[in-house]
Amino acid sequence: MKLPTAPILALVVCLLVFSSVEGVVEVDSAFCATKCKARCAKASAKDRCLFYCGVCCRDCSCVPSGTYGNKDECPCYRDKLTSDQKRKPKCP
Repeated sequence: MKLPTAPILALVVCLLVFSSVEGVVEVDSAFCATKCKARCAKASAKDRCLFYCGVCCRDCSCVPSGTYGNKDECPCYRDKLTSDQKRKPKCP
């Protein structure tokens, strides 16, 4: 009995795609965790800083250097604003 090759090939391709996507997510989360830990090192509300820094890092794929300022290094990070009426910077 000969097995149909097209469905098997499609299954193999799907498995490869999903396994590579999972690897990318791990790298991004490790990158963001490291960068945000440095960014929030001197924050008074460390948990909140780490949370919002992580959100911004995942969206922008970058975090400015240092613990404050330097937002011109990452325009996406700089330009994210809160959704309320005050429209304050979202990213620490």
